[in-house]
Parts: sequence; structure tokens; C-alpha cells
Amino acid sequence: MNPARDQRLAELLVQAQSGDQTAYESFLREASEVLRVYLAKRMTSAPDRIEDVLQETLLTVHRARHSFLLGRPIGPWLYAICQHRMTEFYRRHRRTEAIEISTDLQESTLPEESSTEADGRGALVWEALMRLPQKQREIIESLKVRDLSVKEAALQAGMSESAVKVTAFRGYQRIRQMLDGKRK
Repeated sequence: MNPARDQRLAELLVQAQSGDQTAYESFLREASEVLRVYLAKRMTSAPDRIEDVLQETLLTVHRARHSFLLGRPIGPWLYAICQHRMTEFYRRHRRTEAIEISTDLQESTLPEESSTEADGRGALVWEALMRLPQKQREIIESLKVRDLSVKEAALQAGMSESAVKVTAFRGYQRIRQMLDGKRK
């Protein structure tokens, strides 16, 4: 971003912080143009999702607008927020893609398996999950059913990220033990 545009965006945001709605609308419009170009250069693998990431970025900018300090360049502040939103998008996308790929692989490598067998296994896993202690069950449900990140699950549970990882790992071990016991 050139220094003149950086200065203009900074001035508009400072005016918006003072309650000027017109300045805020102008800031959002101009910031959208700048961030759209930034995202287009970086999201070549997902150009159809640029607008989604842009909207998430603008929402975050809206929530964090009070944290911008007068006299500081706005470009690094905006780009840092945008980079974080883009990273979150790719992290969520990678998790979803991994699940979709594993499902496709299971279907292609196990064609003789009937859907009732798969349903039975799913029921066994669900039953094992329900038999876990409450905290382990809640953590695994947050991570695997609601697809939260470890950080999000930790915030929701009021635990550290490390504690969430350990709790989930121990829960997975218990589920494996219960399933192995059912098979024997």
C-alpha cells in the first residue's frame, strides 16, 4: 500500500472511531479494495473464496477498530488481520478436505463393506464416546463433531490448549480400548 493511501485510510478510521459514519463507510470501501488485491495475490488456490475471507477480515476489523492507534501505519495492521483470517480459512479448509479425502478413500478401498457394517461401527464409536468421562466427551465432541480448533475448544472449555490436547488424546485411547474390547 502506498504511503498516501495508508495515510488516508488511517485518517478515515480515526474519524470513524470518533463516530463519523460516512468516514467509516469510506474506510470500509477503500480497505475492501486494498484487501481484495492482497487476497487475490495470495489465494490463487481458492479464488472463489476470496470474498468469504474478505468478509471475515472486515468483520474482524470492525470488532478491532478501537485497537488502531493514531499515528501508526494502517497497512501492517490491516494486513496482519487479513493474513490471520486467510490462515484460519486454509486451516478449516485443510481439516474439511482431510475428512472428505479419507471418506473417499474408505469408499474406494472397501467396496465390499455394506452400509450396515459402517453404520454398526459408527454406532459402536458413538456408544464408546458416550461412555467417556464428561470432560473427555465434551472435548472430543468439540474437536470432532463441532469441528472446533484446539484453541477454540480450549476457550470454550476454560482449559489450556495443552490440556485440551492431552484430554482428547486420552479420550481417543479409551475409545480405541473400548472398541478393541468389543472386537475380541
